[in-house]
Amino acid sequence: GEGLADNCDAAAALTLEALRGIPDAFNEEIHALRPHGGQVRVAANMRRLLKGSRFTTVPGEKRVQDAYSLRCIPQVHGATRDALEHARMVLEIEINSVTDNPLLFRETGEVHSGGNFHGQPLALVFDYLSCAVAELAGISERRIERLVNPCLSGLPAFLSFNGGLNSGFMLAHYTAAALVSENKVLAHPASVDSIPTSANQEDHVSMGANAVRKALVILENGWRVLGIEALCAAQGVDLSDVEGTGLGEGTGAVYRTIRERISQMTEDRIIHKDMDAAYELLKEGVILRALEEGGICLS
Repeated sequence: GEGLADNCDAAAALTLEALRGIPDAFNEEIHALRPHGGQVRVAANMRRLLKGSRFTTVPGEKRVQDAYSLRCIPQVHGATRDALEHARMVLEIEINSVTDNPLLFRETGEVHSGGNFHGQPLALVFDYLSCAVAELAGISERRIERLVNPCLSGLPAFLSFNGGLNSGFMLAHYTAAALVSENKVLAHPASVDSIPTSANQEDHVSMGANAVRKALVILENGWRVLGIEALCAAQGVDLSDVEGTGLGEGTGAVYRTIRERISQMTEDRIIHKDMDAAYELLKEGVILRALEEGGICLS
């Protein structure tokens, strides 16, 4: 999840440039007034990624302010980061705990029956994690919509160099929307359910295993959606006819890394291959390593 969050910041920054967004929303003073840890970290990441960019604009030049999916990147991505940090804390306690029953205490020779086996801490935190990761995918899909919609982007419809017979990234957006919709179903909490068993001795259970299984699917879907955003953002940059020149210090590295593996789409082709390549690029940590090699470490 933490790797997904880092990559989400990187893709979002590239999207902001493709849409000529306003980086003033990431001003350090704004976030000092609402100092949630994740929010402050994401705002700092955005400033690092966009430093030196000539692809951004200022309030009033193109618009007074950006839509929430761009302007509120630190608040949304940051809240997910805080959730991930909480989940890590719970998991670290869990893996270093004793959950057997009964428990035998060697020093005293006593045997005690208890409930350390109950999965409620994990069930709740994985439900929380599911919602947090689903939100990363959700806001990413909204940025994809802004990229492919000419009424919002100022770019050619569906990011196609040659419209008409070419549908561009229309079906890529369909895929992202479908995955986000699936996440909404899966994000329903498992931990609010319980089915008594064992002659009603086990009369309240956590359903934690279901929470974990759903969280894994949501996480996988999140990587897929984010890969689509990265593809669309790079194509949006290409449609500005500058081949990535003028990008920020971090986003330039992101763009070049994408283009090393995936060429721009000038005519329609089987797009799932590009989506698979982008997914692998992100999940394998290639983009984050490229940023680190350029001296940019996301926090």
